Amino acid sequence: MIPDCARIAELLQNWLASRLEAPAATWLRERLTAVQTGDKKSLQLAFGLTPRKVGKADLALTEVELSAASAIRPGWDPRGWSVDQVVRTLLVLSVPAHSPEGLVSILDGLFGTGDVGELVALYQALPLLPHPTAHVLRAAEGIRTNIKAVFCAVAHRNPYPSEQFSDDQWNQMVLKCQFIGVPMAPIMGLDQRANAPLASMVRDFIQERRAAKRAIPPDMWRCVGRFADVEALADLKQLLTSGSTVEQQAAALALSENPTTAAKEILDESPDLAKAVASAKICWDSVSELSESSS
Repeated sequence: MIPDCARIAELLQNWLASRLEAPAATWLRERLTAVQTGDKKSLQLAFGLTPRKVGKADLALTEVELSAASAIRPGWDPRGWSVDQVVRTLLVLSVPAHSPEGLVSILDGLFGTGDVGELVALYQALPLLPHPTAHVLRAAEGIRTNIKAVFCAVAHRNPYPSEQFSDDQWNQMVLKCQFIGVPMAPIMGLDQRANAPLASMVRDFIQERRAAKRAIPPDMWRCVGRFADVEALADLKQLLTSGSTVEQQAAALALSENPTTAAKEILDESPDLAKAVASAKICWDSVSELSESSS
């Protein structure tokens, strides 16, 4: 998807108008004017000084503001963004970006010298930038980090990976959640991008965890259900009857997503869970929440 950068920038400025004190607003207006001329040095200096000049308060967007964001850029969820992150996004959007190569070169400079806060802002902004296909390698680099905040800026509540990543990149990101200990539920497009190779990789991961007598995150079955083979269905049946509450719920959801008659028959053996799934009383979000609360 090609974002409407002008409308996005206008929306960001509207949000900031009611949240910045006069000195901060004046500073930002001057910096934006300089950046719009193509002054790279002004961009770099402003990017680094942003928290000191505007603060790091939570933007605390209203539901109306969040709806406006989603309407302008489908999939955009700036819930939890801070004032400095919005300002940094606006600075980048103000860069004259006539060619993909020119914008990537400027972004490379910011990424190359950025601290954690700057990297988070940059990765969050990827779905809002022009020339979206030009940033795939940069986003893929973001999911290789072991810094949770940076990884989550790419993986969580960000539509960019689901829109632009190859299956290999996507699968790497999903599995990486388990290795660095962050939930999968906030990944956008998780169900739509499910694929057989990922299901196989997750099954291998589950088997390794089981052999090492380590806990298996219940939401991992979310990646398996649609593609579960005979062995996976047997595992799900066992979880459905002898697992913990959250494991039973995860197994029921995974079975409900499998198109085979065998899966339906297994789920029907637990009518209460089958009914809860059918009525949406349990879902993957609730499984994730229950799993986190019990860990």
